[in-house]
Amino acid sequence: MGKFTSARAGPGSPVTTTGTTDTFEGGAGFTRDAKSDLFLFAAVNIVGEGAFYEGAGERDRRFRDLVHAATKQDPDWVAAFVPYLRGQMNMRSAAIVMAAESALARRGGTDREPTVPVRKMVASAMLRADEPAEFTAYWKQRTGKATLPGGVQRGIGDAAARLFTERAALKYDGANAQWRMADVVTLAKPTPAAPWQADLFDYLADRRWKRDTVRVTERLPVLTAHRAATARPRAERRAWFLADPDRLRAAGMTWEELSSLGPMDAAAWTAIIPHMGLMALCRNLRNFDEAGVPDEVAAQVTARLSDPEQVRRSRQFPYRFLSAYRAAPSLRWGHALEQALSASTANIPALPGRTLVLVDTSASMLYRVSAKSQVRHVDIGALFGTALAARGCDVDLVGFADGVFRHPLTRGGSVLRQAEEFCKRIGEVGHGTETVAALRRTYDGHDRVVIVSDMQAFAYPGRGLGRGTSVSDAIPAGVPMFGVNTTGYGKASIDTARPHRYEIGGFSDALFRMISLLSRNRTTDWPWEN
Repeated sequence: MGKFTSARAGPGSPVTTTGTTDTFEGGAGFTRDAKSDLFLFAAVNIVGEGAFYEGAGERDRRFRDLVHAATKQDPDWVAAFVPYLRGQMNMRSAAIVMAAESALARRGGTDREPTVPVRKMVASAMLRADEPAEFTAYWKQRTGKATLPGGVQRGIGDAAARLFTERAALKYDGANAQWRMADVVTLAKPTPAAPWQADLFDYLADRRWKRDTVRVTERLPVLTAHRAATARPRAERRAWFLADPDRLRAAGMTWEELSSLGPMDAAAWTAIIPHMGLMALCRNLRNFDEAGVPDEVAAQVTARLSDPEQVRRSRQFPYRFLSAYRAAPSLRWGHALEQALSASTANIPALPGRTLVLVDTSASMLYRVSAKSQVRHVDIGALFGTALAARGCDVDLVGFADGVFRHPLTRGGSVLRQAEEFCKRIGEVGHGTETVAALRRTYDGHDRVVIVSDMQAFAYPGRGLGRGTSVSDAIPAGVPMFGVNTTGYGKASIDTARPHRYEIGGFSDALFRMISLLSRNRTTDWPWEN
């Protein structure tokens, strides 16, 4: 029996390597099966964005190819992955693309007869009211056709009926958008959930096609209040809202719309802050300080940031709170952001024994997560490493590139501050990815090793010396090694066909559920099957 088909001894993960290759940097690498590749890639795939070793177009094509391959092999597996990707891993565009491409792939036939309908899979890819329009736009772009096939049409329609509300219309149905809510209603033909939604659909159509009369009925109280407010002379509107801030909520006003009426000074922020979402609050902390928002209003913000349930509902990646921490100039937000981060990393387990956490600080890890973000892949590694220590784990945190640096951690110290301090040391040890050398220099009888990296190890001990030693061989075979893949390349450094060698991925703390199970010597299925 061959190496990669033999039964695994000990606990196992479903992410599996199938053969050998070279990493992008010439080190010993491994290929994966289609499901494993898709799982790791989807968890970190910001659609339309390039990475250090791959351009945006190349990554998008590879993602589509993997969805088609996995769908042909097991369409129900993909259909089960879609809602997990959107709901637990919080990947918006990747879930939309996966559902659309899987629906396309089914047309070519599958090795197994699917039991999950296309309709259900498509609907499960969308959790926010702007996503049905995104799905429709993607489908049209990919197919070039003027109609939607039955299952796709009904799935988009189900999502629209679930997500389209008065407030969503005011927030997401921008007049300059190429695809509007009315376009979705026209193409997907959703069944209204209630009479008020039928009236909403009429309103959206009237507004989209600039009809002489835009119908707003008494069954649409928010739109009625918004129309009454916007009918007031523009010069008076801001003062009218600020005189009674409850009018902002009643009329479904966003902070962006309020800002179009005049300066966002302390009075304006004070009025609108109670009606802002958590993401909007995080992005405006600096603006609150610069406007001189009073402490009692800031206390409302910190109370919401400190509320675990609000953090959970916001579906924010943990790194968003690091980004907010960096942007906020004053100290009054620090503790609340620390609590928000703690809530967003609730799945990080308290692991027994000693854990070595290696964070790749090489040049490729300095690449930003997306063009719109200032957060880099290395920041995510630093954040997860310090958060793991904050759970009460005995953690040795090490940065590595051509060399290594050991970063001391303070038990009970601020995760955000310590992650920042770690990141200030990037560049101390060069720009290569000498993973094997780093492991050999720093492993000292630890109970497990966690490597946060894009997994593109150099050939050991340097460039041009052949594939050499595998990362998997750098520590004793019985010690669990977890590779946290931040980029999802199709080349792996860790041979997960071997016992005690695992690879996981993602920007949310959902990835740590697998670490927790595997650390207890439990074989795991795919996360949505546990």
